[in-house]
Amino acid sequence: MDLCPAESTGLSGAEEAELETIRKHRQELLDDIKKLKEEIAEMVAEFECFQEEKQEADNNPGEQTRQLSQRDKILSGGRKKFNMDPEKGIQYLIEHQVLSSDLQDIARFLHKGEGLNKTAIGDYLGRRDPKNIEILQAFVACHQFANLNLVQALRQFLWSFRLPGEAQKIDRMMEAFASWYCKCNPGVFQSTDTCYVLSFSIIMLNTSLHNPNVKDKPHFERFVAINRGIDNGGDLPEELLKNLFESIKNEPFSIPEDDGNDLTHTFFNPNREGWLLKLGGRVKTWKRRWFILTANCLYYFEYTTDKEPLGIIPLENLSVRKVDDPKKPNCFELFNPNCKGQKIKACKTDGDGKVVEGKHQSYKISAATPAERDEWIEAIRTSITQNPFYDLVSARKKKIANKN
Repeated sequence: MDLCPAESTGLSGAEEAELETIRKHRQELLDDIKKLKEEIAEMVAEFECFQEEKQEADNNPGEQTRQLSQRDKILSGGRKKFNMDPEKGIQYLIEHQVLSSDLQDIARFLHKGEGLNKTAIGDYLGRRDPKNIEILQAFVACHQFANLNLVQALRQFLWSFRLPGEAQKIDRMMEAFASWYCKCNPGVFQSTDTCYVLSFSIIMLNTSLHNPNVKDKPHFERFVAINRGIDNGGDLPEELLKNLFESIKNEPFSIPEDDGNDLTHTFFNPNREGWLLKLGGRVKTWKRRWFILTANCLYYFEYTTDKEPLGIIPLENLSVRKVDDPKKPNCFELFNPNCKGQKIKACKTDGDGKVVEGKHQSYKISAATPAERDEWIEAIRTSITQNPFYDLVSARKKKIANKN
């Protein structure tokens, strides 16, 4: 698929026009490949259903062959489709009359969650389509929050799906959670805004207390301080905050593990993607790689169609800057400003397919144009510094303050 050169400088007008034609053809090929992948995925799902049927028969050789019912086969195929594309999976199950189009039924199906990828559930519930928002509200209402403190309710809620990374999706989901919790527990908070802000404070507290990369662990007094004035301008009872703090300190949230499809879902909505040249760590040669920036990590692949990356560069504690190189233009560099001379914590696959530690003290990367370089630098800087929780909490605190 390496149809166009990594650099386009020094070309004549005719060559530029020809290059643009090649790029259009390449995009058409990529679109065709995407369609083929979707068709292959459907075929794989049907084949796996057949394998399940065959295994069932093989496990009962002395009995009359018992086949999976048609409904079970459709349900199994629909779950697999959902895990790859939630919208198509739901539509498939509705068209085959295994699931009704009633939004309450869809919500109960997602809440039950059997065989469903919890990352896919979170992605589907977080969408802004009015139908998805109704399903989200019905999904939240499937949880029994009555007489639970806020940490207990959050444990139950955050176990039923994986919270997406996009700020708008998080906002919709936590707004629905706060509304339902307050409805189940009237009188605990003066408003859903209070519940919303405190829920985020608890989630951030969980990260600060139990993430090994956070050295400055917050004390209870700090937890109290950041939640001052959030109850319609007043303070929450210290005893309530103490109980919540101790609960999280003693037992972190359990995050659900999925069935191996997480990596696929990671790349559904990247912050940025495109071809770049990367300088090798041990062997100093430039190689063209397909880069994807998402979830505070930079992934690189040999081809756009690869499912598994050649390497993963976590961006935590890293910085990015423009650099000059005598052999390549438009370069930028990823480096650790606090640990000069040390290898960056990253991983890659070696020639035998084994995952090994990266060899880079810094990563030097070349873009095709100065504009692309600057766009990548800006996107990476945003990814490094972005924490949607803080922005959402800040906006909600301003709303509470304006009311008073």
